[in-house]
Amino acid sequence: MATISSRIQKQHQRIAQACHAAGRDVHSVTLLVVSKTFPAEDVREAFDAGERRFGENYVQEGLDKIAALADLRDQLEWHLIGPLQSNKTKPVAEHFDWVHSVDRLKIAQRLSEQRPAHLPPLNICLQVNISGEASKSGASPAEVPALARAVAGLPRLRLRGLMAVPEPAAEFEAQRQPHRALAALLAQVKAELQTEQQDLTLDTLSMGMSADLEAAVAEGASMVRIGSAIFGSRAAKPTAEPDTGH
Repeated sequence: MATISSRIQKQHQRIAQACHAAGRDVHSVTLLVVSKTFPAEDVREAFDAGERRFGENYVQEGLDKIAALADLRDQLEWHLIGPLQSNKTKPVAEHFDWVHSVDRLKIAQRLSEQRPAHLPPLNICLQVNISGEASKSGASPAEVPALARAVAGLPRLRLRGLMAVPEPAAEFEAQRQPHRALAALLAQVKAELQTEQQDLTLDTLSMGMSADLEAAVAEGASMVRIGSAIFGSRAAKPTAEPDTGH
């Protein structure tokens, strides 16, 4: 049976091949290992294989793993990629390094207020409902420029870019379309904001999962979220929680 280490190696090979096909530097794409529903021991095994960035969907599960792997805390980067309710922002602000799922100003304001002063700024991606699905979280593309401007002005946060979970598609070209739209939206936001704030670094397109990694890389993804292709099939997830990394 394939080990976590060998599966990780295979995903890095996929990323390298996708970058080659797109004429991109392989170092321009980061692998975010999605460890939701898998135990802390699996994260430790992935760490031993060289991984340092891990994505969690559920706040409490993520906090439990951060605690279980406290001996590695200085070496790990924890990303919340699932929906965030306003009553759960405080522990996220205190313990995570990134939040990919900010889709309204209230959440960003709470994270800003609750981020401890001794920690580096919390890295933020705005989640965009790029396919316009009623069941998906995320701001509409039309809302994103104003939301980005507001979030960029908050203390203790660092706006890094955009995240999306496009509607699944079977064909490669169909997979590329929403990723292309997200990349164009980031370019628009960068053009608008960087004329106002010269120190703003919008360098992150968090898009692409196990099924559409190649399409996302072709359209400029800087961070791909891979879980099941590394850890195997996961247990059934709560229906209220959409999939943000697979």
